[in-house]
Amino acid sequence: MTAPVATPSGRPRLALFDLDHTLLPLDSDYEWGEFTIRLGWRDAAEFGRRNAQFYADYQAGRLNVPDYVRFATEAVRERGPEAAAQAHQRFMREVIAPAIRSEARALLAEHRAAGDTVVIITATNEFVTTPIAQALGVEELLALQLVRDASGWFTGDILGEATMREGKVRRMDAWLAARGLAWETVHSTFYSDSMNDVPLLEKVNRPVATNPDARLRTLAQARGWEILDLFSPHP
Repeated sequence: MTAPVATPSGRPRLALFDLDHTLLPLDSDYEWGEFTIRLGWRDAAEFGRRNAQFYADYQAGRLNVPDYVRFATEAVRERGPEAAAQAHQRFMREVIAPAIRSEARALLAEHRAAGDTVVIITATNEFVTTPIAQALGVEELLALQLVRDASGWFTGDILGEATMREGKVRRMDAWLAARGLAWETVHSTFYSDSMNDVPLLEKVNRPVATNPDARLRTLAQARGWEILDLFSPHP
């Protein structure tokens, strides 16, 4: 368990990051689904249609999270740990590694150099995101956690609080409490692209609308929040 480093004033500093469309210029959950189609694990037409609808629901803030998690993990659960791990390694090579931009690495490095504790907090599940956080050099990951059966494999159910909307705040509440901290005793920054993350953006000391969608950009402008367009156009 990593505790935040105290600043000269004695107040620990946290740099919190959403993952998809914030540190990455894509949605890793959606791209994993598309990748399973290319592997031949799912019917392209049916899976693609449902995946696109779930993604639209997420963007609109009306996603049924348990239904989506069962859908999104179905192929992995059917294939088993070994095949899933091999597929994810290929996913990292072919999809994620080329998408990790220098701008994201530089921003993370800037916070580390300042002594901030860096945390990724994402609605995407732990199977998809754990290797991504490792590739970004981030040790603290609060992702959607999955229930495991007696064999240690995923059941398709969510374990505990989903890291989405107000759930991100509650997961951070628990993270802070486990370290003997509270929001009032830390200085917190949060980077996110999505209206789904407004509850956590409202909670932190420094909200940063990062690569924001149109609705979040409008809200950030109205509230005087920082706006960061992190990614330059991809060459």
